[in-house]
Amino acid sequence: MDPAAPPDRLDPGRAAAGLRALPPSCGPVRLIAVDGHAGSGKSTFSALLAEALGGAPVLHLDDLATHEELFAWTGRLLDQVIGPLARGESARYEPYDWHLRRFGAPRPLPAAPVVLVEGVGAGRRALRPHLARLLWMDRGPHESWARGRFRDGPELADFWDEWTVAESRHFAGDPSRPFADTLVREWREGYEWLPGPGATAGANHFLTERDRPARPY
Repeated sequence: MDPAAPPDRLDPGRAAAGLRALPPSCGPVRLIAVDGHAGSGKSTFSALLAEALGGAPVLHLDDLATHEELFAWTGRLLDQVIGPLARGESARYEPYDWHLRRFGAPRPLPAAPVVLVEGVGAGRRALRPHLARLLWMDRGPHESWARGRFRDGPELADFWDEWTVAESRHFAGDPSRPFADTLVREWREGYEWLPGPGATAGANHFLTERDRPARPY
């Protein structure tokens, strides 16, 4: 990834306003997925986007996966999160504790105007009908995995060996990037938003207007 500043960036406030202006997709909620390879920067980007949205709730899919079910969490997501949000109710999901290897006490997720779902597989086939937008962190798998391995250290090397195989298998059978409305590319001084493969004409007008923000995003 070129570390220089992107030639054009979208002001985070305008991006947030554009997302808030979308029609609700899951009951009263505009559900925004942030997908990409492990280590691609999804969590950091989602935190920045949530801040720009005025503190939008963020669901981390790591809280629904387990050691035994790295990607077999669709049922928990639909039952504990999508179902209640679609009814206009606050969701309550049981986050998985990766150290204790068990689910914890239920955690609330309000039916806010915009809710972010962040994690590998956030744009999977079963979730896409409930999404207002699918954002894809546009960093390749090998660079992403190298970043993740460096972040987690050698003590998790065995887990990463297992993970990369499972992730490759998941995206081979249920890819997200071809359906992404927006590609998000990280640069040293901010993020660039580009129309994704799944964008329809006019659907991403607020993401393709070129603005230079006062501060990097």
